[in-house]
Amino acid sequence: MAYRSLRAFIEALEHAGELVRIKTFVDPVLEIAEITDRVSKKADRNKALLFENTGTEFPLLINSMGSEKRMCIALGVKELDDVIHDIEDIFKTISTPKNGILEKLAMLPQLGKFASWMPKVIGGRGACQEVVMTNPSLDKLPILKCWPQDGGRFITLPAIHTKEPNTGIRNIGMYRMQVFDEKMTGMHWHKHKVSARHFNEYKKLNKRMPVAVALGGDPIYTYAATAPLPENVDEYMLAGFLRKKKVELVRCITQPDIEVPADADFIIEGYVEPGEDLIWEGPFGDHTGYYSLPDFYPRFHVTAITHKKDAIYPATIVGIPPQEDAWLGKATERIFLTPIKMTMVPEITDMNMPVEGVFHNLVITTINKEYPGQGPKVMNAMWGAGQMMFNKILVLSDGAATSGIKIDDYKALAHYVFNNVNPVTDIYISQGPMDVLDHSCSKLGFGGKMCIDGTRKQEEEITTPLVPFKLSKAFNAADIMAKFTEVTGLNVKLAGEWDIPVLFVAMKKSRLHHVTELHEQLCVQPGMEGIKMILYVEHTVKADDIADVLWRFCNNMDPKRDHFYAGKGRNILGLDGTLKSKKFDDFDRPWPNIIVADDATIKSVDQKWSSLGLGALIPSPSLRYKAQIYGEGASVDAQ
Repeated sequence: MAYRSLRAFIEALEHAGELVRIKTFVDPVLEIAEITDRVSKKADRNKALLFENTGTEFPLLINSMGSEKRMCIALGVKELDDVIHDIEDIFKTISTPKNGILEKLAMLPQLGKFASWMPKVIGGRGACQEVVMTNPSLDKLPILKCWPQDGGRFITLPAIHTKEPNTGIRNIGMYRMQVFDEKMTGMHWHKHKVSARHFNEYKKLNKRMPVAVALGGDPIYTYAATAPLPENVDEYMLAGFLRKKKVELVRCITQPDIEVPADADFIIEGYVEPGEDLIWEGPFGDHTGYYSLPDFYPRFHVTAITHKKDAIYPATIVGIPPQEDAWLGKATERIFLTPIKMTMVPEITDMNMPVEGVFHNLVITTINKEYPGQGPKVMNAMWGAGQMMFNKILVLSDGAATSGIKIDDYKALAHYVFNNVNPVTDIYISQGPMDVLDHSCSKLGFGGKMCIDGTRKQEEEITTPLVPFKLSKAFNAADIMAKFTEVTGLNVKLAGEWDIPVLFVAMKKSRLHHVTELHEQLCVQPGMEGIKMILYVEHTVKADDIADVLWRFCNNMDPKRDHFYAGKGRNILGLDGTLKSKKFDDFDRPWPNIIVADDATIKSVDQKWSSLGLGALIPSPSLRYKAQIYGEGASVDAQ
């Protein structure tokens, strides 16, 4: 459905019991983020928050799509899978052979629907231009500083509009914007992003690049800006399809070549100058749960700020999962499943991106397997599919088809996958482009990938018979902990209780090659028969917390560099998910810290909690992670 405004969406959330209004003054610098972090991680009290007193004339909405229910409200569906059915119907209608004139004529209504979803530029000014700031200043907006080591305040939910200068094709993307003064921000364009390519074209032409930033309006605009669409596909066509109504656009006042949604709450107009020096931007507490470290990015200069008379400033925070962005990712997982399986990888039956994998790091895919080698075929197709090129760990299973296992039943799925894996022949290591935010890569934006083919093997694929795993009675965790003092935690629940041949080991490194040496020694201990994989994490991580182990491991491991085999048959795979340093790993890049709130902010929020209308005190999630940080900076400065 289409929301006529952000306020209409807020009304829908409130009607559904999904919104809390906070009337007490809360500082946009650190306090709003801390409150949101607490609420978003408390499943039974996770609500959208409307901060009505921000110290500016504008209220602030945050966590508005931070649950499956609210994501569905934003998209106007009962379940996220409802969108899949709409997309499937369209693909089937288009792709089905049309033999006669009557069948072809029957498609006309469907084509008419397409036309009704296409964005339209209207004349005059839109509601987003009801108020034009005479002296545009970003200081008038309640822009957040989210985490203590952030480089400053950041606009966190911007829909950034650019155009390719030669073709005029529009792109809408979402990139953080650090505020440097009242009329200038950074423009955080990664080299893989479409807007960065647009900027490169302007540099070739030596022309000033017009840019506009939309905030608010129908929440589908926000989602569309995050969607991994193919280049040259208009995000507002996707928005029109999802809301079943075309997006109406108006021309900017000072940047008339750029069109923006007429019903947005705020429009920030400006430009990027190709010949200007870049600016040192960051750090920023990012969706990985780690700080992304500073680097040089283009400067965005503000030429105008316009807004609705009753504008509401939308924002989000990212950090240690789960956060609101997890649900934007879940929507993408559902919405783009059909195009992937109907155009590129038809054997796919389902796809899941666990929250702990922070999007690209971990993707689980189930397939309908019909022939040997189909797993690697799917692997290669997926790593060549748009932003799936950033995927680090791909897990393949045919469990849903053969055993009825649901893809989000991680325990049953892991049991099925690992009992179908020969770690020597069924785990594939490759390398390729990676997300710029992946700090584990030895080189920026380029690193290792791993595919675990957990499909049931056919005769041609079997080199060694696979037998069901049962942990040997000779295995003794206490003996291992006593013998290897560097091991600070050993999780054998997966192997001992769930019959999954995987161990989690937390360890304190003290020398170069320490992890590989420990792996060699562990793999020859009594009772290790049948163990297929050992995951190593930093000693500060609790090995019995599976979610935290997977989050830290997926972030910190480069499969190409950090895998090694040991054991009597060299058949136990070790994967090093520990922190990397020059001293112990010959790693030359800076390593970021995980994100936690500072003590002063935690105390300040604790003191005002009773006045917020949020019920009993929710302790800060950061308290859980205080012991896991190294020093106080955005990057690790000690071991």
